[in-house]
Amino acid sequence: MKRRQRIVQHNLWFYFTMAIFGEFCLSILLGVGLILVLNRLFGVTLSIPSVIWVLVASSAVAGIIALLLNHRILRPIRSLGSAMNRVAGGDFKVRLECASRSAAIRQIYQDFNVMVAELEKTEVLQSDFVSNVSHEFKTPINAIEGYAMLLQGTPQATPEQREYIDRILLNTRRLSSLIGDILLLSKVENQTIASEATAFRLDEQVRQAILLLEPQWSEKEIEFDVELEELSYRGDPRLLLHVWNNLIGNAVKFNRTGGMVRLRLARTDGVVRFTVEDEGPGIPPEARKHIFDKFYQGDSSHRQEGNGLGLALVKRILNACGGEIFMENLPERGCRFTVTLPDAQ
Repeated sequence: MKRRQRIVQHNLWFYFTMAIFGEFCLSILLGVGLILVLNRLFGVTLSIPSVIWVLVASSAVAGIIALLLNHRILRPIRSLGSAMNRVAGGDFKVRLECASRSAAIRQIYQDFNVMVAELEKTEVLQSDFVSNVSHEFKTPINAIEGYAMLLQGTPQATPEQREYIDRILLNTRRLSSLIGDILLLSKVENQTIASEATAFRLDEQVRQAILLLEPQWSEKEIEFDVELEELSYRGDPRLLLHVWNNLIGNAVKFNRTGGMVRLRLARTDGVVRFTVEDEGPGIPPEARKHIFDKFYQGDSSHRQEGNGLGLALVKRILNACGGEIFMENLPERGCRFTVTLPDAQ
């Protein structure tokens, strides 16, 4: 395979070198011919040295030839670059068809198609493995959680045993949450989740998310500054509720005790815009470029409270909905997450 790649690379360099050399020679000949035609047909007397006229004419002709070569010869390279960008974005179904007479370009296209086909097989195998293993884990974990809840109500349990039972429940719920997030992330990434676009009140859903997180913000004595425009939206309420739960939950989790969470929802400039601000320490510069990566946790002090999939899942849900998310640190303290969604009423 490496020897074939070296041969293909050598052929490409030879091909383009010959094209450039031929372009240069042809432009010189055409430039000289243009000067002879002007002198013979129109009797033009040149006061500038002929060499300069040759160079000027050659440059003009070279520009025309370069445009033609760029259109005819470099078009396959541009197509290959566009296809590679799609593959880098996770589209492994792209295939290239080549009508070029160049054996080197045909070979590159063939190798590219083989590579993408293998990547597609690997992606399908990985997705199936994640889904199957996650499903297999979910049943016994639910059983452990159920038995632990039964033991929790046993009056004969000693304080030490109750502590152990509480720890079992805490960790089984963490595992159950992790498996649920992995399954949802796999479905969103592979676009296998059934979309249920319905009309609903987006502001009421945000309020619902706040109420669901009441135990967390009550414990930290967090206050809310909420301004939500009455806003009807058409989309998948299950997926979007996960977005609000995660963003508001993070604002509570990383906030200072007795801090403030500010929520804004409005329809502006043809998009739906939601912002959440906290009064926490903010996100360090080295962590900003990784916050949407899977399993990344920049703050080690909160590792026991999450699994590093929350923002990665939020990002992919919004991509599937045609939305975007942006993050910025606030001047004094805390950070702001901004979500934009297409204005689907």
